[in-house]
Amino acid sequence: MFSGIVEALTPIVKIETEQGNKHFTLRNPFQEGTSIDQSIAHNGVCLTVVRHEGDLYTVTAMQETLNRTNLGVVKEGDYVNLERAMQIGGRLDGHIVQGHVDQTAVCIEVKETDGSWYYRFEYETTKEMIERGYFCVDKGSVTINGVSLTVCEPDIQGNKGYVSVCIIPYTYENTNFKYIQPGTIVNIEFDIIGKYLARYNAILKN
Repeated sequence: MFSGIVEALTPIVKIETEQGNKHFTLRNPFQEGTSIDQSIAHNGVCLTVVRHEGDLYTVTAMQETLNRTNLGVVKEGDYVNLERAMQIGGRLDGHIVQGHVDQTAVCIEVKETDGSWYYRFEYETTKEMIERGYFCVDKGSVTINGVSLTVCEPDIQGNKGYVSVCIIPYTYENTNFKYIQPGTIVNIEFDIIGKYLARYNAILKN
């Protein structure tokens, strides 16, 4: 379980392919180090540490994860957002994030707005996906590349969904949002509470 508050930004040092899996080796930014079996969100994707050596650690993504997230297209040298699992008793500064990315979205607009940054994203949608809660509501929460954000200007037109977010300078400088531009593919996780409510409503209708 995560909160969507990114702790660090780190580069991918090495990517190895083994059958349908990919092993990602990253620079470890945490002074306490990492341990085998530890869960860390990478661009919002919960992955388990399988190896660590010195200031490097390795995680593995299976084919399903590669197909559903932007980990299938990242390259060596790309920077990813990191968040370690929440500690019991800690503050929930963002919102409840599972680290289970629902799908990818594409950035279609970026602009600076008097010191902050505005981003608009487009994602594929269908009636069935909406019934599963794969949509956004105004002033609700959404996770993009592992960052907990407040939704603005949500919209659905045909088989396309749209969501905008605004980023303060601190978030811009300390996450990989500063590398996002039109055409960049990002990971999106919709609000888990909204997904439960949407699914419950769909079941009642049937």
